[in-house]
Amino acid sequence: MPVQTDLLVLLEDQPGIVARVGRILGRAGINIEGLCGIARGGQGILHILLADDEAQGARDVLEADGIQVAEERDVWVLDCPDRPGELGRIMHQLAVAEINADLAYLTTGGRLVIGSPEFERVVATLG
Repeated sequence: MPVQTDLLVLLEDQPGIVARVGRILGRAGINIEGLCGIARGGQGILHILLADDEAQGARDVLEADGIQVAEERDVWVLDCPDRPGELGRIMHQLAVAEINADLAYLTTGGRLVIGSPEFERVVATLG
């Protein structure tokens, strides 16, 4: 399914914090389909891609364990073959349509996740 859910999780930048998130979700039987994380200035941001039917459960178990879920939103997920220029080809379609993507990362299965404040236009352009 091309539309999935991305959770934006805010964390302290400390050893083991991503492991903690992984253990919490794993104990709840929730599969992480994609992940992107960065840390800066003592704070971490983690984007977690989930199947739509697992998003609320993931939010519930993370928040119950003191992990802050700052945002939940729909993202577009599409196949991104592993070859030179593929990312550029896909993102060029958005650029031509003058759509700004504010999130892009790859999943465990080599799919491309795209988030945008203009989500409906992303779907219309890439769908």
